[in-house]
Amino acid sequence: MKSKSVLGLRKRRILIVDDHPLLRNGLAKIIDQQADLAVCGEAEDFRGALAAVAAAKPDAAIVDLTLEDGNGLDLIHDIHVRRPELPLLVLSMHHENLYAERAVRAGARGYVMKHEPVARVVAALRKVLAGHLALSDEIVSRLVGPPPRRKKTCSGSPADRLSGRELDVFRLLGSGFGTRQIAAKLRVAPSTIDTHRAGIKLKLKLRSATELVAAATRFLAEETRA
Repeated sequence: MKSKSVLGLRKRRILIVDDHPLLRNGLAKIIDQQADLAVCGEAEDFRGALAAVAAAKPDAAIVDLTLEDGNGLDLIHDIHVRRPELPLLVLSMHHENLYAERAVRAGARGYVMKHEPVARVVAALRKVLAGHLALSDEIVSRLVGPPPRRKKTCSGSPADRLSGRELDVFRLLGSGFGTRQIAAKLRVAPSTIDTHRAGIKLKLKLRSATELVAAATRFLAEETRA
């Protein structure tokens, strides 16, 4: 991969983390066509991303929130702890209303949804490289404004109340997967999933497994419509 632009200036090195090869390849081609940017590495999972950050020494990373072996929010947090100066841009299929705030609090500097034009992704990438936030005005106002007042009886969105891994489990429950299937997919023991299920029920004040699955199904449907 070339590291010099046509003007002799060093191109900014970009790491792409996404578990879809077609998306990675397509995005890499677009980035490599830019005079000031070049892809220095790709990763498809949590462990590969951490290794690539250490080995490739990127100037910025584009990170998906849904990975085969872990949660993207946890990955953002881990990368930010290791390299707090590294700009992280989230590129996700999930609506910004659900995850942008959580991503920024984990260490991301920008959030772009996958249905946006590629030019929007490149512009957001340049923005975080310049030290700015690449977020919609609505998300910025949420971050800098006072926290909204909520009644004690309001349960809030599951996206606000659950941890990253609990959200993974909750979403998979809504997709119809059982405990053992989720455990295999997330590469953990079934007992770990049982622990997450219990924690989700407690946080969302759900009384039974039936209510848990129903709530997960509703959440997934709302997330898809968002």
